[in-house]
Amino acid sequence: MPTGKSSKSVKNKRVDAFLRNEKRWGAEMAELRELALSTGVTEDLKWGNPCYTLDNSNVFLIHGFKEYFAILFFKGALMKDPKKLLIRQTENVQSSRQLRFTSIDEVAKLHKAIKGYLEEAISIEEAGLEFAFVKSAEQPLPAEIEKKLKKIPGLLPAFKKLTPGRRRAYVLHFTAAKQEKTVDSRIEKATPAILAGKGLNE
Repeated sequence: MPTGKSSKSVKNKRVDAFLRNEKRWGAEMAELRELALSTGVTEDLKWGNPCYTLDNSNVFLIHGFKEYFAILFFKGALMKDPKKLLIRQTENVQSSRQLRFTSIDEVAKLHKAIKGYLEEAISIEEAGLEFAFVKSAEQPLPAEIEKKLKKIPGLLPAFKKLTPGRRRAYVLHFTAAKQEKTVDSRIEKATPAILAGKGLNE
């Protein structure tokens, strides 16, 4: 159980605005927000999502996707996960883990468990625990892929600024395509994320 903060958090006006404009999961994410606020962490809006911090360190955030909405724990890999609910988004993700939901009923059903996960995440941060990241093996960039990246202004420099793990995931994704037109399509679809400094499924 957290030993530091206990009073309910103050609502952040930017998160208020975010939820008002969230068409897909507004009500559902608002429910998760109330649970997050009850833990006493600081509410902010980071990367376009409600994010909760402790002494300026990110603890968890709430985000939505087409098929689900979720709580992402930045140090989820350190959590005990007694109910086996935490999900690793991709094989390239190291420390973060998600609790995923597809309805507000799921949130209500797991209300107590969710609160427990939130409190454990806070306890981990309070204890100063750190995840030991493993350096991802660098994946060589094939000449033909590099040539294609060069055709889009700013794409190759942005690609080179990505973390090794993100670069590796993109290279595997591009080279797995059997036809050149599929490679071109994958690069085109990935361009906005690469320019934004994001990974393949972020």
